[in-house]
Formats: sequence, C-alpha cells, structure tokens
Amino acid sequence: MTDAFTKVRMNLSNFITAHMDVILAEWEAFAGTLEPAAGHMSPLALRDHAKGILHAIALDIQTRQNALEQQQKSQGLADEADGIESAASIHGALRHDSNFSLLQLSAEYRALRATVLRLWLPNVSAMSASTSAEMVRFNEAIDQALAESVVTYSARADQTRELFLAVLGHDLRAPLSTLSMAAQLLTSEKTPAAQVGPIGVRIERASRVMGMMVDDLIGYARTQLGAGMPTTVVVADLRSVCEAALEDAGSTHPGTRFDVALDGDLHGRFDPVRLHQLLTNLLINAAQYGGHAAPVLLRAHADAQTLTVEVTNQGSTIPPDSLQSIFRPLVQLPAEASDERPRTSLGLGLFIAREIALAHGGSIAVSSNEASGTTFCVRLPRNS
Repeated sequence: MTDAFTKVRMNLSNFITAHMDVILAEWEAFAGTLEPAAGHMSPLALRDHAKGILHAIALDIQTRQNALEQQQKSQGLADEADGIESAASIHGALRHDSNFSLLQLSAEYRALRATVLRLWLPNVSAMSASTSAEMVRFNEAIDQALAESVVTYSARADQTRELFLAVLGHDLRAPLSTLSMAAQLLTSEKTPAAQVGPIGVRIERASRVMGMMVDDLIGYARTQLGAGMPTTVVVADLRSVCEAALEDAGSTHPGTRFDVALDGDLHGRFDPVRLHQLLTNLLINAAQYGGHAAPVLLRAHADAQTLTVEVTNQGSTIPPDSLQSIFRPLVQLPAEASDERPRTSLGLGLFIAREIALAHGGSIAVSSNEASGTTFCVRLPRNS
C-alpha cells in the first residue's frame, strides 16, 4: 500500500487532502459492510458527508488552538463555526435516517481513524515532536467529529421516539373508543337483543386490531434490543397459514375482497406463528393502500428449495425512492383521503414482515407500477 504514496515527509493535514480519494474509497467499502447499507445504498449515500468531514479534520490540524480550546474539543464541546451545521453533524442525522445504529456510526469513525493512520505512518521515517503533535490533533479532530455526529443522531432518535409514542396513542384511540362504545351499548337496557351479535363482532374486530399492534410492538422492541425476531421452526403447511391470515385480514377489513391462489405442496420447516404475522401484515397493508375496485390477491407456490408468497394490490403506485424506505419502522405512505377503513398505522407492519423473513433466512421485495399494481414477494427456504 505504501508504494502508492510519496516517500517524502508529508504532514498529516496535507496527506489527508492529497489522498482524499483513497481514504474515501476505504470509508465507502467499510460502510458498505454494515447491515443497513448492504446491498441497497449507493456509493454517494455510503460516503455521505465523509469528504466534508475529512476536509474539516485536515483544516483543524492546521489551526492554532490554546489549551482551553484543546480541552473543550476533547470533551466534544467545540463551537460550530458561525452556527453553521458541520458535515459531521449532518452525517449523524443522515445515518440515523438510514437506520444505522449508534454503534455502527461510531464504528465508521473508528475505521476512519485507523485507515488514515495506517496509510500515513509508513511515510514517517522517524517519530518527532511535530509528528506526535499532528497525531494528537488528528485524534482530537476525529473525536470532535464523532461527538457532533452523536449529538445530531441522538436528537433525531429522540424525535423518532416522540413520534412513535404520538402515533401509538393516536392509533390505540380508535379501537379503544370502539370497545368503550360497545360496552356502553351492551350494558344499556335499551339495546335490542338483535344488536348484541353485531356489537360482539365490532368488539372482536377492535380487539384483533389492538392485538396485532401489540404483536408488532413486541417484535419491534426485540429487534431494537438486539434480541432479534424469535422463531420456533416446525414442520408446517403454508397453505393453512395463508388461509388463517386471510381470515384475520378479512375480519379487519370486511369491505375488501381477497382472492387467493395456492398451488402445489406448501409444506416446509418454518415458524407458522411468525409467518401468520408476516402474511397478515402484508394483507392488511394491501387492504389499506389498495384501490376499492380491485381485490387483494394472495398467491403462494413452491419448488424443491423455496416457498414463495406474493401479495398484490391495485392501489396507487409506490414512488421508486420509497421502495426501500417503506421497510423501515415508523414509515407510512399516505392513504387515500376517503379511506375510512380500520388501520394499524404504527408504521411497523412491513418492518416486522421483513424481520420475520430475514429470521427464516429468506427475503422480501416489493415492486410497484401502474400495469401490475404493487406486489410484495416473500421467498423463504422450504427447510428454514
């Protein structure tokens, strides 16, 4: 690696500027190995504001500072220039939006620190006071950049948590109101006996909606705690799972027509409870965002190695730039203004569906166009 660089002593600041492309290539390569980025983030998104961060670090190394400024920087308290948000600050917010964890954000800076020193030190023939001073200033600048990124990442995380709680409170209010109203009707002497049955159906539907919300909340909490989506794999029939999910989705959205096409032997080894949750979430999502005229279609088939399930609706198409973001938690697409059907709109359904597919060693993908509608395709190994 050192053959690519000049053997003439070059100070660290100038080295970073002169070899920016090499350093950025390594930044991009490392960021691409992290779970949120693997497979779908562009090189531009992977590099994000890395170039601006490196320029700021190089400039900082050359800037004079007194003892107080050095102490403040070591504590992540250095002031932003003229109130302008730094590249590192913007990077922290964007990494949160890209679903990076705080640990992964920190790992990027750890890798950046190691990369720069690994490339620069072979060109240092002997350690000197100036070399040591440059390394100290470099480490201070890295730590300051990391602190700025962490601050904005944490602020964005706080906003997300507050939004989550607000959405949760809003979405629980509807089924709770239904249960409260039903209880009042059932305890009223004026309620005709003929209405008891329909009232019971409303209670069952509201309870089902709340139950699905709780299941999604538990799944989300487990993934955020690093426990992953728990699965219990047994020999089961996907056909039965599909039929049960259709029944639940139909009860939640009685005004939606569901068509089904289940072909061949659909036995395999998987967690039927989790797959029921996955399919119910996809079917309810399709009912919420599908058009009123066309039915939601559920198709399932298999070959020797793979079980495949597709859920299609004919609603408004999903914009291309939203096809990946919809699998992130708390992301919702706007529904039709006239849609008054029951909703479970925590924005967790598709996220949980993806986590369940991944837990089985499978995948979930989405395509959306005017001709074919929106299709979610789940592929799972027959023997998970």
